Amino acid sequence: MEFNEIKDLMDEFNASNTREMEISTEGFHIHLSKNENSFQSEAAPAQTTTAPTQVAEQPQHQVAENVEKPEAKEQHGTTIKAPMVGTVYLKPEPEKPSYVSVGQKVAKGDVVCIIEAMKMMTEIKSEVSGTISEILVDTEDLVEFDQPLFRVEEA
Repeated sequence: MEFNEIKDLMDEFNASNTREMEISTEGFHIHLSKNENSFQSEAAPAQTTTAPTQVAEQPQHQVAENVEKPEAKEQHGTTIKAPMVGTVYLKPEPEKPSYVSVGQKVAKGDVVCIIEAMKMMTEIKSEVSGTISEILVDTEDLVEFDQPLFRVEEA
């Protein structure tokens, strides 16, 4: 890949909802991640078939460093995190209202969302009582284990 193609790929990746992506072709490998703890494969991944292109020989670690941007924003309150990997749903059904919204009071044990994993729907309950101060995911986002979903200001 040419440098401009890599740059365009990184820009599109940053603008997308995709959390992690890895591309390997003959003589080229790139791994992009928005996650705090990125998956790093030790074995060589299966090669993808693409049209032959010019191979840009750049150190892989430099490309990945450009993607990682730690947030310096100070965060307050208790975070409700995903207990599993899956697809998050903020509503019980598409036409019904969300389980919670910003500013809404929740009690310990209240359902705040559902995570679907392997066709099983799991209710995610608040671990604390307080007010929802921030919703950190959107409906149908793919969430990782321990990914923050909500921020709650305790009462």
